[in-house]
Amino acid sequence: MSESRLILALDVYERERALEIAECTAEYLWAIKINWPLIIGSGLKIITELKQVTGLPIIADVKLADIPNTNRLIARKVFEAGADYIIAHGFVGRDSVEAVMELGETIIVVEMSHPGAKEFIQPVTEGLIELANELESFGVIAPATRPERVEYIRSKLKPGIRVITPGVGAQGGKAEEVIRAGADYIIVGRSIYGSENPRESARRIFEEIEGVV
Repeated sequence: MSESRLILALDVYERERALEIAECTAEYLWAIKINWPLIIGSGLKIITELKQVTGLPIIADVKLADIPNTNRLIARKVFEAGADYIIAHGFVGRDSVEAVMELGETIIVVEMSHPGAKEFIQPVTEGLIELANELESFGVIAPATRPERVEYIRSKLKPGIRVITPGVGAQGGKAEEVIRAGADYIIVGRSIYGSENPRESARRIFEEIEGVV
């Protein structure tokens, strides 16, 4: 089996449920993305536990968007817990993003997948792409719900910066379309963790992606 391009967004509260879903789907994943629901429900220790159970990279989707010192204080604890990557907002400015990047690999949000993103984030996407290029972040977040935007963002990024796309599944994005548009990794949450058989759902999406790449 080739390297996966699928990231599981594990947006649940319960520790046991999170570990069970992660373990049964790990074979089909590149990484696991955790967000505030799981951190609030289970504590930062869940990062260490997920790594022990799966051996996969952990992306902490804390969307840091504060002054540099606060970003640094939060990022330090998250990386110490074992996170491999942190997602941060770029609209707060270069110094705030650099405070996170000093501590570890960072993924910058340049555009989000929900309809409201068109109001305030999409109008400044150009500047956020420039920021990602200048700082050479590990990757950027782009919307799987709008493949044409993924294609555009990909065309503006330096080679080597990964395009990571949430919004496949419950939000309406299609894995095949987004991969063809230039995404490196697909993030799927509810369509996997909310299904009756998470392992089978992960396998199906993995194979859909494999059919394109």
